[in-house]
Amino acid sequence: MLAYTTVPRPARIASLLVCGLALLAWKPAQAQQFNSDNYLSKPAGVATVILTIGQQSDMVMTTFSLLPRWEFTYAVYIVNADQDRSTDDGYSTSLYFKYMIHENAAKTGGVAFKGGTGMDPGYLVSVGLEDAFQTWWVNTPWTLPFLDNKLSWDLMPGASYTNNRGTATDAGWAFTYSTRLAWYPKGPKLAIVGEVFGGVGDVTTPAEYKAGLRWEPNQYTTFAFTYGQEFESSLGAGLQAGMMLFTPPFFCIKGCSTK
Repeated sequence: MLAYTTVPRPARIASLLVCGLALLAWKPAQAQQFNSDNYLSKPAGVATVILTIGQQSDMVMTTFSLLPRWEFTYAVYIVNADQDRSTDDGYSTSLYFKYMIHENAAKTGGVAFKGGTGMDPGYLVSVGLEDAFQTWWVNTPWTLPFLDNKLSWDLMPGASYTNNRGTATDAGWAFTYSTRLAWYPKGPKLAIVGEVFGGVGDVTTPAEYKAGLRWEPNQYTTFAFTYGQEFESSLGAGLQAGMMLFTPPFFCIKGCSTK
């Protein structure tokens, strides 16, 4: 059994800020605090940084659009301590890519493919950090617009495989699901958002909901305020506040002028 070492709250915040400053030095790229994603890949050359602070975890995520239709993401999660000793305390990292397969003519919907590793949390233990990259996963985000683009529906079916880390319950396949609705009652700047996500199979993820507001005051900044909880327990993301920053196109390997 792993011996967990809790990261004190001030140290978590300091670590998050250090990570954020380091990533900003690289003019980072995109993300959001919702589990669901849409089909969109940012134009080549654009970078995004997402900062999220919450009751369950904090996050710094960066996405680099180095090629047309492609995004490459690196994320750091700091998992907060709580009253449930079966939950993870420590930190985790994740690496993944997204490829935009199709976008409609109005640029309001489409489909993409994502894949990566590091979804399963890493642990701080008495002998050091356990390997965070034991889970490999894929999913397919679909975005469907309705009601003259006042309603946007994201669907994200997927699958994951977790390697054995010493106990039989740690290994196995899972079907993952996530769906999100965003309603824009007064235009594109303010949305009411709700989602449901989870996983079933050898490795299960309890079904959880998340709901909140997303505000996009300009093309470079997005703010989100949400609350999330598991359906069958009092655990979950809790309250979260997030900020997403976009850069103008600054670099790409080729084809910066096209998507």
